[in-house]
Amino acid sequence: MTAFIVSAASDVGRTGWYVVARIVIVGAGLSGLRTVEELRRAGFEGELTLAGGETHLPYDRPPLSKEVIRGDKDETTLRPAEFYVENKVDLKLGSPATSVNTAAKSVAFADGSTLDYDELVIATGLTPRRIAGLPDLSGVHVLRSIEEALALRADLAPGKRALIVGAGFIGCELAASMKSHGVDVVLLEPQPTPLASVLGPTVGALVERLHRNEGIDVRVGTGLTSLSGDGAVAAATLSDGSEIPVDVVAIGVGSVPVTGWLDGSGIELDNGVLCDGVGRTSTEHVWAVGDVASWQIGDRRKRVEHWTNAGDQAKILAGAITGTGDPDAPAQVPYFWSDQYDVKIQALGTVAPTDTVHIVKDDGRKFVAYYERDGVLAAVVGGGSAGAVMKMRAKIAAGTPISDVLESTPA
Repeated sequence: MTAFIVSAASDVGRTGWYVVARIVIVGAGLSGLRTVEELRRAGFEGELTLAGGETHLPYDRPPLSKEVIRGDKDETTLRPAEFYVENKVDLKLGSPATSVNTAAKSVAFADGSTLDYDELVIATGLTPRRIAGLPDLSGVHVLRSIEEALALRADLAPGKRALIVGAGFIGCELAASMKSHGVDVVLLEPQPTPLASVLGPTVGALVERLHRNEGIDVRVGTGLTSLSGDGAVAAATLSDGSEIPVDVVAIGVGSVPVTGWLDGSGIELDNGVLCDGVGRTSTEHVWAVGDVASWQIGDRRKRVEHWTNAGDQAKILAGAITGTGDPDAPAQVPYFWSDQYDVKIQALGTVAPTDTVHIVKDDGRKFVAYYERDGVLAAVVGGGSAGAVMKMRAKIAAGTPISDVLESTPA
C-alpha cells in the first residue's frame, strides 16, 4: 500500500506536509474498529494495525448486560475476520500494550513485541472499578468481558438470590436481565435514586419506580460493607447494618480509563487522555478516541462514555489525521440509550444531574423530561418515548430557550 501524505499546517508545532505510512490503533473495541473504518473511508491506504489485549475479534460490549445475560446471544462480534482481510488491517490480539515511547514512536506489548508508528491512536477504553477488601469468593462477578458475562449467566437460575451493587446503567440493565431468569434481585445504590449521578434524582426516581414495579428490591442510600461465605458467596452486609443472604453478586460501581500503560510517556492525562476537539493529544502524532479520551467540548474537556460517540469521534479524528475532515461540520448532538425490560430509555443532548428538569410526560411507565441549563434546552430524556425524544434534536442543537419549548409542548 502507498503512504498517505497529508497537510499538517493546522497542527500545533507542525508545518508543511508529512508522510503517514503506518497508523497503529491500540484498543480493539468499538472505538478502535470505528477508527479503522473511518480511516479507510477517508482514503488512508497505508499500513493499519489494530492491537488489543483480548484474544477475540472486536466485539460489542453493551449487549453483555442485556442480550448475553438474558441468553439471547452468546457472542457479539462486530465484524467477521474477512472484514480485516478485505480492508488490509493487521490484527495484533491477545497482548495488551505496556508502554509507549513517543520519541521513538514505538509501542511495547506484554508479549515483548513492539510496533513502530507514524501516527498512534489510543482507544483502550475503560476497566471496571473494584471494591477493595472483598474476599475471593465464587459467585462474585464484575462485568466487562464476554467471558465474565457468560460466567455470570451460568450462575443464574430461578429462585437464586442476587445482589447488584451499583444502580448505574450497567446495574439497572443487569437487574432487568437477571429478573428474566426468575432470580430474586436486590439492587443496591448509595445515592438517593438509581442513575442519580447521570440523569439526576428526578428522572432517577422514575427509573426506580420502573424497577420496583418489576419486583426488584431497590435499596437506595445504602452501600455494601462486606461479603462472606465458605468458598462461595453466601451473605452480604450492607452499610445500614442489615445482612442479606445472596447466591450471586454483580458489582457495577463505575469504570476508570485504561491509561496506566501511558505513565511516563509525556502524554497529558487527567481522568483519561486529554485531547483537543478532534482527538489530538498533547504529544505530536498521538491521538485518542472513545471512552478513554477526554475531548475538548466547548470550554471544557470531557469523556463521553456512549456507544454512538465512538463513531462520531472516529469520523472526526480520521478526518483530522488524513486532512479530509470538514472543519465547519456542525457539532454532533450526543445520544445514548439503555434497554431495561421493555422500556428503552433514551437521552439526547448533554445531560447533567444538576440541570433543572421538567417532566412533560409521565404515564406511570413511559416518560419524557426536558433538561434546562442557563435558560435553554440542554437535553431530553425519555422512557418508551422515542419519537418525543428524537424530534428535539434541532431544538437542542439550536440552544432553544426552554420557555419556547415548554410553550409548544402539548399539555
